[in-house]
Amino acid sequence: MSVLRKFAGQTAIYGLSTIIARLINFLLTPLFVRQFPTAVYGIFTYLYGWAAMIQAVLAFGMETTFFRFLQKHEDKGRVLSNSFFVVLIISALFLCAVFSSATDIATWLNNGQYDGDYVMYVRFFALFLVADALAVIPFAQLRAEGRAMRFAWLKLTNVVTLVALNLFFIVCIPWLLTHVPQTIPYIEGWYRPGWLGYVFIANLSASLLVLLLLLPELMKIRLRPDRALLREMFAYSFPILIANISFIINEYLDKLMIPKLIPGEQGISDNGIYGAVSKIAVFLSIAIQAFRLGAEPFFFSYAKNENARRVYALIMDYFIIAMVLVMVGISVNIEWLKYFIEGKDAEQQALYWSGLHIVPILLLNYVLLGIYMNLSVWYKLTDQTRFGLYISGIGAIVTLVLNVILIPRYSYVGAVWVTTLAYGIMVMLSYLWGQQRYPIPYRVGKNLTYILIGAGVCWLMFDVFDRHVVIGNLLFVVFAGMTFFLERKALFALLKK
Repeated sequence: MSVLRKFAGQTAIYGLSTIIARLINFLLTPLFVRQFPTAVYGIFTYLYGWAAMIQAVLAFGMETTFFRFLQKHEDKGRVLSNSFFVVLIISALFLCAVFSSATDIATWLNNGQYDGDYVMYVRFFALFLVADALAVIPFAQLRAEGRAMRFAWLKLTNVVTLVALNLFFIVCIPWLLTHVPQTIPYIEGWYRPGWLGYVFIANLSASLLVLLLLLPELMKIRLRPDRALLREMFAYSFPILIANISFIINEYLDKLMIPKLIPGEQGISDNGIYGAVSKIAVFLSIAIQAFRLGAEPFFFSYAKNENARRVYALIMDYFIIAMVLVMVGISVNIEWLKYFIEGKDAEQQALYWSGLHIVPILLLNYVLLGIYMNLSVWYKLTDQTRFGLYISGIGAIVTLVLNVILIPRYSYVGAVWVTTLAYGIMVMLSYLWGQQRYPIPYRVGKNLTYILIGAGVCWLMFDVFDRHVVIGNLLFVVFAGMTFFLERKALFALLKK
């Protein structure tokens, strides 16, 4: 139990910074949906979907590879140097390729129509994606060294800068133009009201600032390419890269396909609704990201202990309980959370709120994703990362085929159910293959019961009690109380330790 407390403490440090940063960023959602109609917000969702895909390529699976090879090799400096070298070379090639063909890329993204704004968007995205990629290994090094406070400070700096610049461009400047006419000659010559590009400029500025603040860590890296080590690292990381791309396909492909499969402005508008509603599920996404930040280095460092597998099973138990409670808590409070995406007028409000019914499904998808992340420990620890490729690849094929079939008919509703099916298949395959090659004593019946009860409470809340906040929270309290009663002995034992 003391091990679990140590793990919980590490996760809490990373988690707190992640939660605060993402919550601050989440506060931009009401600003964006009031500023941009669903069609414009659809462009935002579309481009960030591509950004997520490209981020996986630029990182090249080196974050996980870095942690694994720190455990396998005594020369930590060589591992750090070669990990960063790979990301640096890939980022440089990507930047050259994008800037040499930015117009063609922008025209293709805009359905064959040239738009100067899209060209600028592409360049902004290329720059901040490279800045973020170059920060991956320094951030991983901070985690490996246990320097959680510096990690947290840099992450918070990034999001505070991002939010501050968005407020400056979207709120402050229009206020100055309206209330301080003396500023008009200095602003109106360059400022474009309602321009989406300011969001991307803010993102670029925040990413560059963090990269600058990481200079002390970057200066410690000595680029000493080692061919033998690089070959070994590539053999480990390449399946992770493909698995990560497949995972991104599972999570973001629908946001790229909706504008293509539903013609005209309807597709872009539906994408905007989908993207905005997805923001409400961000709380569970935050929790899963925080868990990953603490879990990955812990799983690798603890692997040689005798009771490692039992500890991994216990972590899965508590993870599922926590995630299901968050899922239910968000679902029963949807009637006031919806005001984060209310839009600027009644018409926009009705459009954004028309997608609220998919929130519980989105939350369930995040629970399944978190379970899959837990299960993936077996192929990472046994150096069988090819199985991550197989599992994510199968999920990606399911996602691609069913999205082509269901999106034209059901739009984002079909897309979100496709994600549920894909994640369910990935969880099942990872569990079955993992138990054959690295058995972990997961308590499947108990975990599945919690998930089904949580999903049942969400269904009652939406389909029976019409999202009634009081009834919903009473259901949540009963569920939480029942959970505490059943888990009380383990919780008290953990606290005593």
